[in-house]
Amino acid sequence: MKTSVTTPDSKKEKSPESKRAWKKIEVVGIVLLGICMLLLMFSPTSLSGLFNSIMESVQPVVVDVFLTGVVGTAIIVSVIIGRLLERLGFTDALVRIFVPAMKLIGVNPAVIIPSVYNIFGDINAAGKISGPILKRAGATKDEQKLAVATMVQSQQSFSTFMLGMMALTFAGVNVFVVVLLAVFMPLIVSPLLLSKVLYRDVKRVEIGNLPTFTPERDFLPTMFSAAREGVELLLLILIPAVALVFAVIGVLDYIGIWATIESSLGSVMLFLNIHPETGVLSILVSPTLAMGQLQAMAGEIDPSLVVGSFVLASSGLPLSAVFGQVPVVWAESSDLSEREAMGAAVLGITMRLATAFVIAFFVTPLVV
Repeated sequence: MKTSVTTPDSKKEKSPESKRAWKKIEVVGIVLLGICMLLLMFSPTSLSGLFNSIMESVQPVVVDVFLTGVVGTAIIVSVIIGRLLERLGFTDALVRIFVPAMKLIGVNPAVIIPSVYNIFGDINAAGKISGPILKRAGATKDEQKLAVATMVQSQQSFSTFMLGMMALTFAGVNVFVVVLLAVFMPLIVSPLLLSKVLYRDVKRVEIGNLPTFTPERDFLPTMFSAAREGVELLLLILIPAVALVFAVIGVLDYIGIWATIESSLGSVMLFLNIHPETGVLSILVSPTLAMGQLQAMAGEIDPSLVVGSFVLASSGLPLSAVFGQVPVVWAESSDLSEREAMGAAVLGITMRLATAFVIAFFVTPLVV
C-alpha cells in the first residue's frame, strides 16, 4: 500500500493564494474613482464642464485649422512637393552639396536633409520623407537625434520666412545678415556642436558609401502615392497628436492655471528680447500667424524685439509640433522612439531660444 508523502513544497502549492498586493496604479485608479463619485454627488456639472473645456480647445484646431483650414491642405501639398523634389534628384543633390562640410565635422551628411526639406515645405512632411532616408544612409541613432535637433531650428513654412523678412525690412534691419545667422548658420553649427558634446556616436561617410535616394518610379504613380501619403499623415498621425496636446491645454484651462502659464510665457519672451505677444503666438499657436501680426507693427516697436521674434518663429514651433507631431512622425519613420525624438526636438527648440536671445541682444545693434 502506497502512502503519499507530503513535502513543504506540495503544501505550499495546494494552499490557497494569498490576496494580491495593491499596485500603485490601482491606488491611483481608486482615488480617481472616488473623486469622480464625489463630483457626481456634489457637483455633477463639473465633469461635463471639463469635457466641454477639452472640446472647446480641441475642436477649433482639429477642424478649423487641420481638417478644413489651410494647414491641413499645406501638409498634403508639402508631402507631394517633397516627393516630387525627391523624384527629381533634389535629395541626392543636397547630399553632394553638404558632403564636404559634414566630412570636416565627421557626421553623416544625411543629417542636414530634414532641415532643408523643412525650410522648403512642412516639418511633418520633412520627417515623413527624411526618416527613411536617414535609415538608408546608415545614420546612427545619435545622428538621427542630431537631425531632429537641427531640423527644429529652421522654419517649417515658407510663408513664415517671407512675412518675417517683411517685418525685418519694416524695422530697418539688415535682412541678409539676420537670415544668414538665423536660418543657414544653424545647419552647420548645430551638427558641429552637438556631435562633440552630446550625440557623439557619429561617423564620417564618403559619398561613394552612400546609396542614391532618387526613386525610379514613374511620375504619375509617385504623385498619387504622395497625395495618399499626405492624407494618411494628416488623418492618422498629426490630428491625433494635436488633439492630445490641446486636450491637455483644455484641462489646464478648466482648472484655472493655463492663463497663468500664458502670462508667464510672455514675461519670459520679454526677458529674452522677443516680442511677448508674437512670441507666445509662435510657441502656442502658429509662427506664421505671429509673423503676420509682427510685420503689421514692426515699424513701431524696438528692432531687437522684431529680430528676436523672427528668429524664434523660424523654428519647428508651436509646442504642439514639438510634443506631439514630431515624436509621432519620427517614431513612425525612423529608428527613434517617441521619447528620443521628443528629447531631441526639445533640445533643438531650447537652442533656438538661446539663438534668438543672442542675435536679438548682440547682433541687432550692428545691423540696424
